[in-house]
Amino acid sequence: MTTKTVIVATDGTDTSLHAVAWAAREAERRAVPLRIVHAYDWDWRESRLDIGNDYIDIAREVAEGIVAQAGRRAHTVAPRITIQTDLLVGHAVPKLLEVSDGAELLVLGRRGRGGFAGLLLGSVSQRLAVHATCPVVVVHDESAPDSGPITAGVDDSPSAEDVLQIAFEMASTRGGPVEVVHSFLPPVPLWLQPSVNPRDVATPDFDAYERNRLEERLAPWRDKYPNVPAEVVMTHESIAAALVERSRHAQLVVVGSRDRGAVAGALLGSTGLQLLHHAYCPVLIARHAVRTGA
Repeated sequence: MTTKTVIVATDGTDTSLHAVAWAAREAERRAVPLRIVHAYDWDWRESRLDIGNDYIDIAREVAEGIVAQAGRRAHTVAPRITIQTDLLVGHAVPKLLEVSDGAELLVLGRRGRGGFAGLLLGSVSQRLAVHATCPVVVVHDESAPDSGPITAGVDDSPSAEDVLQIAFEMASTRGGPVEVVHSFLPPVPLWLQPSVNPRDVATPDFDAYERNRLEERLAPWRDKYPNVPAEVVMTHESIAAALVERSRHAQLVVVGSRDRGAVAGALLGSTGLQLLHHAYCPVLIARHAVRTGA
């Protein structure tokens, strides 16, 4: 049986240390251990040279310093949790995918070492967010807020139930509200479509119908978590734009991922990718495997 664990990846950057602090507080809320991991690679061709062993020793010393620094940061923000630190030799993405399989949560910083300054989301974080089998949280460069709602982006897909489960669970442990955002375009007569943007059409009856559908979907979760206030937000804007705007005042945004049958590399979907790039607060990508049922 796999022990429930929150895993956080660190590379020594300020961004990854923000992720470590967020993960430590989350592990404390869940009463589970925190596992801090760092993956480092070395060129096997260099190891064949006379300086190979020295190179490996130096690389390991640097890696040990990185996880030690992260461990101190985690202990500072959550001194009562159990902390484990691990070094993984190899490329970061496959190694982190391997160790995070079955974890409660994988936490990442939005950007790592290298890359271009104009890129808001690092390639490692994006690939892990797309392909990890457990829920993934990507933490913004700045310190994450501990107040505000848990904002959930909900559509008509099966993954919406996983989003709602995680949102209500996390709101209940944090003592905050849930904000459920649903985006839809009202039907527009064909003769109006060339000249009218569907987002600008007033359709109160259709809006009420969509709200009622969403309220029915929320009813079991309201019953299960009666102490968690839940607000419904309906919008004609794109769901990505609406969630980015809401993330200014949220402590976390939760969205779903596509089913495993989707094309590899597109499991996350455009909404999730836009949020990972532009959200002002941490973003959690829900996975179907965590669902226990309402």
